[in-house]
Amino acid sequence: MHPTARRLVEHYGMTPLPVEATWFVSTYRSDAELPGGAPIGTAMIGLYTAADGPEDEPNDEPSRSLFHRLTADEVWHFYGGDPIRLVLLHPDGTDDEVVLGADPFAGHRVQHVIPAGTWQAGELVPGGDWALFGCTMAPGFTGACFEGGHRSVLIASHPARAADVERLGVPDAEATAMPEGFAT
Repeated sequence: MHPTARRLVEHYGMTPLPVEATWFVSTYRSDAELPGGAPIGTAMIGLYTAADGPEDEPNDEPSRSLFHRLTADEVWHFYGGDPIRLVLLHPDGTDDEVVLGADPFAGHRVQHVIPAGTWQAGELVPGGDWALFGCTMAPGFTGACFEGGHRSVLIASHPARAADVERLGVPDAEATAMPEGFAT
């Protein structure tokens, strides 16, 4: 792991996010709740990192967000490091790509809203070492509002993005739900 990324993980006390594979820490969870107990709003800080070691090591996976969708809009914020590539698979069968980064004059966005129900995945742009970002939601994030995207399902609905789905989709044999009690 890049030394700056390692320091950020330690500084913020980040841990891997289940299903997605992102380093994260929850930074805000509203005390006010909606009917049913969900928080009115939440915020988190996330970190993408390049692969940790030589390609032949078994734990050489980069930190990234595997395809998932949420039941509410999510706002992404870029904080620092290398640009992030977001791949979006829309419910109508179309797809989109957004680059978050520090240079708006190069087409980077510093903030982007992902509409509820859109399959989303994120990773560093090729050649990047690390990126620090944040996500906010209102209503707030709970494990129940999250669904991971199996590769076979997403390739069937968005075949033009098969290469991205193969790399960033949840393997068909793995769970697509957050662990029981996560973010409650």
